[in-house]
Amino acid sequence: MDLKERHEQVEAYLGKTVTIEIDRPIGYVHTKGEKTLIYPINYGYIPGVLGGDGEELDVYLMGVDHEISSYTGRIIGIVYRADDVEDKLIMAPMGEEYSARDMARAVYFQEKYYHTKVRALDGSLSDIT
Repeated sequence: MDLKERHEQVEAYLGKTVTIEIDRPIGYVHTKGEKTLIYPINYGYIPGVLGGDGEELDVYLMGVDHEISSYTGRIIGIVYRADDVEDKLIMAPMGEEYSARDMARAVYFQEKYYHTKVRALDGSLSDIT
């Protein structure tokens, strides 16, 4: 999947309601090489939808502060990775919205390792800093 196709795929989900499966709930500890990530938010994927890396499309879930196994919510943001093969989505409970800056802060724990921009529903962008 090329860059244009990746962006078109994730942009098609903005504002849509989807159900995700959570494979890394809040508090999950992920060790990869010398890096250890502790997930401060729930993280999962849309079953059956493949992302740019050939695996299911990843989704960060904001606004749910306890461990869950699946969730239905609204896609409110996109995580664009300039130096990776995949982009990601950001979901929130129905009726909740966050600024691009708030979303960037929420996903910083993982996205700080990439050149990332976060886009909100209103089109605004925020760098990961």
